[in-house]
Amino acid sequence: MSFEIKDTITWVGKIDWELRHFHGEEYSTRRGSSYNAYLVRDEKTVLIDTVWAPFAKEFVAKLKEEIDLNKIDYIVALHGEVDHSGALPELMREIPNTPIYCTANAVKSIKGQYHQDWDFRPVKTGDRLSLGARELIFIEAAMLHWPDNMMAYLTGDSILFSNDAFGQHFASERPFNDAVDQSELYQEATKYYANILNPFSKLVDKKIKEILGLNLPLTMICPSHGIIWRDNPLQIVEAYTKWAADYQENQITIIYDTMWNGTRRMAEAIADGIRQQDGTVTVKLYNSARSDKTEIIAEVFKSKGILVGSPTVNRGVLSSTAGIMEEIKGLSFKNKKAAAFGAYGWSGESAKVIAGMLRESGFAVMDDGLRELWSPDEQALDACVRYGREFAEKL
Repeated sequence: MSFEIKDTITWVGKIDWELRHFHGEEYSTRRGSSYNAYLVRDEKTVLIDTVWAPFAKEFVAKLKEEIDLNKIDYIVALHGEVDHSGALPELMREIPNTPIYCTANAVKSIKGQYHQDWDFRPVKTGDRLSLGARELIFIEAAMLHWPDNMMAYLTGDSILFSNDAFGQHFASERPFNDAVDQSELYQEATKYYANILNPFSKLVDKKIKEILGLNLPLTMICPSHGIIWRDNPLQIVEAYTKWAADYQENQITIIYDTMWNGTRRMAEAIADGIRQQDGTVTVKLYNSARSDKTEIIAEVFKSKGILVGSPTVNRGVLSSTAGIMEEIKGLSFKNKKAAAFGAYGWSGESAKVIAGMLRESGFAVMDDGLRELWSPDEQALDACVRYGREFAEKL
């Protein structure tokens, strides 16, 4: 499958309808994904990126149907990660002398993964590659989300090939943003930002200002995954600007795991207290052992406050609680308040342990947490309701 983006620009990537996890098992992709590669024809022809290795033979075979491979003058590797570069070994067996333009860090990455000394041409921000009537202008985008990332701007057509920025894991037979369900599109775009780009929000903001400061016209943004932004492409740039500014909505998320339902009942009572205090706030509850952690993190990203609960086990917390807190810690959320809770039978350390995890993760923690003994009775559940009210009031 290929399709025309503009007269001389063709999408030659792969839609992965069956993908359900990405980055190993770390990121859920319920709507699949795509590996976007682009063929740009002018006096010279350039291929921008390839696809993930499992689809390498298919990619090269279909590319041959689109063009004589020997007519590809240049390859641009926007990023060395294998979902972008995985078909390079298969392709370079066919055209081994074709130069590959990428950042110096991408040279290290690609050599480290494929152990081949191809004709690499390192580039940096401001470097240009003439295609004839048009040029590619390279823009380094280190840590969005790897040190080797870059973007490429095509003059004349005014298209930004944005690499991992502005993408989503979203498979669709309709490749453009004005042709898909907007709520699904933004759900996936938000989830993508929260789980992949949030730790680099300061760099995101800086890079967006740098790109906008170039005053280049922009008709389309073509990311490396998901839907292409052709209708008002700056809308996703504006969304990123907002998301990079310690984003929050009027939402509180409660994350818990439970052994004999005591901590679950505490979570529900705390939620009742929050709603009693503030009827306008959205409250969402997730059992961390049974819910999709990638989607939980997207909800944490949107929240102004979170509460995390677990019973005490071996003087610590349940494994799903420890796991989700490790994920949250690495994502460097800012400007969010938090609290901890948990039921216990004997030693009762879980709430204090979770409060410490929350502090280490950068949250403003209300106290050392709420704990209730055994199966909470009505008096204990009333205390949970009060705790929820107090948390909402402090927000």
